[in-house]
Amino acid sequence: MNESREPREPKSVLGSDDVRRATTRMAHEIIERNQGLDGVALIGIQTGGVWVADALGGEIARIDPDSAVPVGSIDASLYRDDIGLRPVSPAAVSDIDFDIDGITIVLVDDVLFTGRTVRAALDALADYGRPRAVQLAVVVDRGHRELPIRPDYVGKNLPTSSDENVAVTADGVVIS
Repeated sequence: MNESREPREPKSVLGSDDVRRATTRMAHEIIERNQGLDGVALIGIQTGGVWVADALGGEIARIDPDSAVPVGSIDASLYRDDIGLRPVSPAAVSDIDFDIDGITIVLVDDVLFTGRTVRAALDALADYGRPRAVQLAVVVDRGHRELPIRPDYVGKNLPTSSDENVAVTADGVVIS
């Protein structure tokens, strides 16, 4: 037991090949579940979800080169419900240069933990229009939900303790 709260030694749980395979699998699942890519767009949540959305968009283009899937990003930091409890600074600007009304948005993040970032992103997304549906794709679902949010596409379910940190990059997944 780590009662002194000393930093843990980082532990690699997935390598770059594992992350790539998970991204490829999720890209196939997005295509299958939506019966193609007509009216589907990807939006990565700043900051961790942006590279994942770009990777998913690249995989989708590789799988189905004839279909162009718009990819954007959204900054939900100012929509968080804990904005008064911790310092919040906008991570980056939102970049959605396509109309989201009436289409299926796949909201993308690197890690799903409490669900509060996703809730904030849904609120931020509403400022851009009214999608037909919103689906959620995450590389890692670590549990510990505080809100009733469930991902549609998951790279890896990774049970963790609530005081652990999970870092996801294209190079792999590390718990500390």
